[in-house]
Amino acid sequence: MSIKNELSSLIDRIKNLDKLADKCLNTERWNGNVSLMILDAAITSVGVNYFQVVIPKVKAFEKDFIKTEKVTGLSSLANFQYEEAFYIWKNNRSWQVAKKIAQYLSILSDNDKKALRVWAKNSSLSHWKSDPIGKIKGVGLITYQYLRMMGGIDTVMPDKIVKKVINEIFIKTGELPIYDDIQFIEKVEKIATQTGYRPVELCFMTWLFNNPEKLFGMP
Repeated sequence: MSIKNELSSLIDRIKNLDKLADKCLNTERWNGNVSLMILDAAITSVGVNYFQVVIPKVKAFEKDFIKTEKVTGLSSLANFQYEEAFYIWKNNRSWQVAKKIAQYLSILSDNDKKALRVWAKNSSLSHWKSDPIGKIKGVGLITYQYLRMMGGIDTVMPDKIVKKVINEIFIKTGELPIYDDIQFIEKVEKIATQTGYRPVELCFMTWLFNNPEKLFGMP
């Protein structure tokens, strides 16, 4: 079976995957709230289950701090006393990552969405370690790529699930698996071009193909 056929057999299970990809690339996840996108990435960065941990924690923060206007945007998040939200998520590393990302983005524009998109547009994979966000302690390549995706860049994050699923496809179709993160991202972007899918779609496909119904719970 070709890579395209193998990908199609998995992607066809997930109705509206293209709409999730559109939402991500248009910076419309979490109802377009960039503070929640950053918190999503910051909690995801510690390697916990996305559906069981990340989504419920970010939703709880949205309910108690966003909807009550205790946190009103990036500048507000940058100065947030996160100990107030320890009952939701007690991980200093995640909060420090979120605050420092918010602090940097808040200087790029008064419009949060524009700030994330401006940064993403000017970011690059090859220079990620020297990028202002890439240099933040606690921001690895996975978090960096996830933020770029939500900022409108059609790419893929090399987390363990994405690499496992796509490397299994490579092996099944006679390709060599790729374990180096940068090489993996470049290969998936190339495969996406060749098969007519978007890298973001391939990324989300790996999270959802075993449980396509979870798409409806994706913010």
